[in-house]
Amino acid sequence: MTGMLAVSMAGHDKGKTYVIVREEGEYVFLADGVVRCADRPKKKNRKHIQVNKQVQIKEPEKGFTDLEISRTIKKYQEESNVKS
Repeated sequence: MTGMLAVSMAGHDKGKTYVIVREEGEYVFLADGVVRCADRPKKKNRKHIQVNKQVQIKEPEKGFTDLEISRTIKKYQEESNVKS
């Protein structure tokens, strides 16, 4: 699931789009490249997100960059007219 887009389904960030940067057991770590950077991602329970399997970033060896994450989210939102 790492590199896939996910939409928060619960919490104060409900409806916000993120990229999954890491997984640990029942938790995923999410970044949006602006508020939540790749070096300090948001920890969220898997059952509180909806994964979009159509869009996925290939994970580079050095890890995700905030610019790459924010561009991917912005491109997805423009194509699907999803606001968050």
